[in-house]
Amino acid sequence: MKTTLDLAFLENSTETLRSIAHPIRIEVIEMLHRNGKMTVTEIYEQLQIEQAVASHHLKIMKNKAIVKVERDGRNSLYSLTTPEFYHIVDILTKVL
Repeated sequence: MKTTLDLAFLENSTETLRSIAHPIRIEVIEMLHRNGKMTVTEIYEQLQIEQAVASHHLKIMKNKAIVKVERDGRNSLYSLTTPEFYHIVDILTKVL
């Protein structure tokens, strides 16, 4: 754990939390925690949203290293980079 809070750390933390702070992205984090790896098709079908909307949210989370993607033939499989991102969501559900 970081003992001093420098400006770069605070800015990065804020940007990461903003990348999580959307109902669709929180749901995607929960889904990936439950299922491990999912395709964009599985994600948008379960959320009942358009594919472009799901891809947009996944891109935001990928850019902040919340999710990672790996190729499996024709499919791209999304997963959490670390389970700690789910813990953030879990804590929110407990305190709010």
